[in-house]
Amino acid sequence: MKIGICGATGYSGRELIRILLHHPKVQIAFLTSEQYANQSIADVYPELRSKISVLCQPVDQLPPKGTLDFVFLALPHTVSMKVAKVFLAQGTRVIDLSGDYRLSASLYETWYQHPHEDVENLSKAVYGLSEIFRDKIKKATFVSNPGCYPTAASLGLVPALKGGFIDPQGIVIDAKSGVSGAGRGLSLGTHFVEVYENMKAYKIAVHQHTPEIEQVLKNFTSANIHVTFVPHLIPLEKGILSTMYAFLAKKVKTENLVEAYQKFYQNEPFIRVLPLGNYPQTKNVYGSNFCDIGLQVDERTNRVIVISVIDNMVKGASGQAVQNMNLMCGLAETMGLL
Repeated sequence: MKIGICGATGYSGRELIRILLHHPKVQIAFLTSEQYANQSIADVYPELRSKISVLCQPVDQLPPKGTLDFVFLALPHTVSMKVAKVFLAQGTRVIDLSGDYRLSASLYETWYQHPHEDVENLSKAVYGLSEIFRDKIKKATFVSNPGCYPTAASLGLVPALKGGFIDPQGIVIDAKSGVSGAGRGLSLGTHFVEVYENMKAYKIAVHQHTPEIEQVLKNFTSANIHVTFVPHLIPLEKGILSTMYAFLAKKVKTENLVEAYQKFYQNEPFIRVLPLGNYPQTKNVYGSNFCDIGLQVDERTNRVIVISVIDNMVKGASGQAVQNMNLMCGLAETMGLL
């Protein structure tokens, strides 16, 4: 398949290139970049020299209909919706890695502070949390790839919620992310001197991934869900560690909850539920498409503590996007992925 990547020089775009260069069924045929237009991708990222030498095109110079079989949009929100409609009108299959198609138009406007400009295609987008919505993804021609925080949080909470182990009210998500999640653009908040030997919470109670997490979890309970989500920036290149706290809805011991999670994810190649007494670390998923999950019941407080880790640029972005492409194209789900 001939593949296009719009936004190829951002971190998600680079990760897509890294993965797809090892995918046996694809050829990277088209790349866009506004900042590096008309430059070879190998000049932007020298580690790609002798591997790929495609020139980056401006995003307003899209190829004609029939040129590409599949397109990934690794573009900023509000930009993706302008490009997605062009490819979809051509009949090209699309995976969008931005937040433009994850929420309803009204929620999008509330949380992204911008009106939605492609409501027609918004209703066609399938939410691409691979392990949870696999059957819908397989039939889709347009997938909205989940955010990094919602991927880690949802994969950690869905089995407990679906199994009736936790109360849907009062869920707290304490999440910590590496700096690459903020993108490649320069800003004071992600400057080395500001981040090194520092940790800070940000976008408390207003982060745009909050309604996305709630939207996923609502599929598994009849109750309204309002989570408390607090993201933190930590001095790592990549990785997310989410620690989730929920009140138990029924008595259960840690070993039984671990068994329930292992059964829930027993056929999932990229989910590793850790044995009793083991807890996830970001280093153990670095560069991979794995999500590691650890569990502990605190009988004293009647709470369960769920810890979920992912590489925010792989399982939280580009790796999951390739996993979804494989599902959409009828390929082995693990193809090209570590």
